[in-house]
Amino acid sequence: MSVFRPKKEDSIVVDTTTGRRRGLKAEVFGAFNPSMLGLGDVKKEAEAIPAISAIFDLQGFTNFCKQIEPELSVPAFLSAFLDWMFDSIKEETKESAQDGAVLMYHDLPFYAKFLGDGLLLVWSAKGMGAVAQHNLIISLHRICEKYRKVFLPKMRKKVVEPPDRLRCGIAKGTVLSVGDGNDFVGSCINLAARLQKLPGLTFSFAARGFDPESRWEPDTLKNWTLKIASIRGIGENELVYVRTAEYSKLTGPDKDFFRDP
Repeated sequence: MSVFRPKKEDSIVVDTTTGRRRGLKAEVFGAFNPSMLGLGDVKKEAEAIPAISAIFDLQGFTNFCKQIEPELSVPAFLSAFLDWMFDSIKEETKESAQDGAVLMYHDLPFYAKFLGDGLLLVWSAKGMGAVAQHNLIISLHRICEKYRKVFLPKMRKKVVEPPDRLRCGIAKGTVLSVGDGNDFVGSCINLAARLQKLPGLTFSFAARGFDPESRWEPDTLKNWTLKIASIRGIGENELVYVRTAEYSKLTGPDKDFFRDP
């Protein structure tokens, strides 16, 4: 992705009927076009990829950016957060190291995109077995927990009122490449974005394509509750897994949002 930022030398002074004015050189003006998106040839036929999408959202990031002197706090926080996030993904992915190779519980994401207040991560589900896919859910939940228990206490000593929670929504489906494969779209990305905003929760995943009842041990499965939720733009009766501990604390409209299957 490019930034359209003309320099002083990209403008010239011209005589007009109202006097001398400064304007952009015509070739610079013409450079403002879809190529600055960095997508490549958007007319290319899209490649369909079976995928697992996760949206991570920093709750309270907008208010964090409104504090005094944000130019001092925001870069410091984002630099630390992004380093920590990618290190955490690698840490949760790595099972062991042997003979110069890293053995993994599941694959690493093939695509990552900064969203302004969070991250979009996409894993290819092609060739990633069912056990690994369910391991991935556990890994991403552990990252959200580590944000609250490990990362946040450290950041509170470095910046004022950092975002207090890291939310995550996960969905499985198909993504389509855009242009030269520098971006991706798909309903599973949209669903993941909706899931991370479910009222009162910080973590959830769509049941579609997953089967935790047959993949997780009872001690793990008891930590999750299957519910029906109306997801805007997706469906009125989506099956969603939420954390049992979080769901049990919901009250009023937040709890009424969910129904039993």
